[in-house]
Amino acid sequence: MIRLSGPDALGITNSLLHSELNLEPRKASLRKIFKPDSNDLLDHVLVTTFPGPRSFTGEDVAEISCHGSPAVVRQLLDLILVSGARLAGPGEFTLRAVANGRMNLSQAEAVRDLIDAQTEAAAKQAARQVNGELSNVLRPLKDRIIDVVVHLESALEFVEDDLPTVKMMVLQESLLGVSEGIQRLVMSYKAGRLLSGGAKVTILGSPNVGKSSLFNELVRSDRAIVTDKPGTTRDTLTETVDLKGVPVALTDTAGLRTTTDVIESMGIERTQRAMNEADLLLVVLDSSMPIDKAEEELLTLTSVHRRLVVNNKCDLIRGESTQNGLNVSALTGAGIEDLRIAILATLQDGAVDNGAALLVTNARHHDLLVRAGREVDIAIQALGDRLSEELILVSLHSALKLFGEITGETTTESILSEIFATFCIGK
Repeated sequence: MIRLSGPDALGITNSLLHSELNLEPRKASLRKIFKPDSNDLLDHVLVTTFPGPRSFTGEDVAEISCHGSPAVVRQLLDLILVSGARLAGPGEFTLRAVANGRMNLSQAEAVRDLIDAQTEAAAKQAARQVNGELSNVLRPLKDRIIDVVVHLESALEFVEDDLPTVKMMVLQESLLGVSEGIQRLVMSYKAGRLLSGGAKVTILGSPNVGKSSLFNELVRSDRAIVTDKPGTTRDTLTETVDLKGVPVALTDTAGLRTTTDVIESMGIERTQRAMNEADLLLVVLDSSMPIDKAEEELLTLTSVHRRLVVNNKCDLIRGESTQNGLNVSALTGAGIEDLRIAILATLQDGAVDNGAALLVTNARHHDLLVRAGREVDIAIQALGDRLSEELILVSLHSALKLFGEITGETTTESILSEIFATFCIGK
């Protein structure tokens, strides 16, 4: 699908169709496009027009759905460019929607998050923000700050004496409610970040402890080659799995041991790199064998990282294992579901997503909310200390400006360019 937006979008579209007839808005029409200066058919296409301002960008928009042959698409694009259009930049359609008031900046960023969503839960949160839910949550908080600002500025202008203590307490109570609302959003970021960005989990262990078998069980697929020969895995292998809505990039690694094999040594180097980049380590031990020196060293090495110790091959043990950690069997599947639950719980580390609450998923939004909350808390303290209205207003105006940066009302051009540079072409 090729999309055009701008004052000449409909004119260029009509010229491609060699038609003076206006297309019926918002209704797909089957049309023919011919090669220039000939009667050779280029393609049958579906054309839909959206006259502004009732369009995604707020401008005249035309969408041409053609067959996906690269040759057809290239020729059609060439025709459009010759007719006076230019190629869009990253996120330019969405940027124009923001500029023309069709959506605010937080909604625009959610469009990108919706495109990038790897799980159903992440897509659901992004869709809520595309619909403006974050803006709707921020609006009453912003209105309460404005109400306090109005009272303080009125006192500066019209009241010779200081505001009465009772009135100051009322204003302070109002700001306390704002602070609590901001804090709830800030606290939701831990769960929101996991949902949108996911986590990296790396499987470590000595050769032949069953790392690849465990990897296959967790991804529910025979992705890694499994043999009885130690050192089978020579390179890292990564698959993304969905753990109750959280995208987890699970990495199988080469067994850690001393070796003279050049290829295996390279794999071990990559294992160490994956270990340093991981959010969580799964240290796999062979529970059917006593812990050896290499495993003791691995446990010591990983003790400073967030980790889970996994005792594999528990099916070969009679009675209860005396080793600390989670007992599993990659062969029989015993304990695998408990391991999935433990991975998710460790990654969340107190972050709760009940599925109903709005989550802050964007690092920029989180940073701005933290800073806005800090300014509101400074104003609350200043009210309690009965400082002058001017000092209190400085913090409240700063908080309003930070709120405006979330929705795009006070965002600078350079920040806008940086944000939309992360969008894909055509969005």
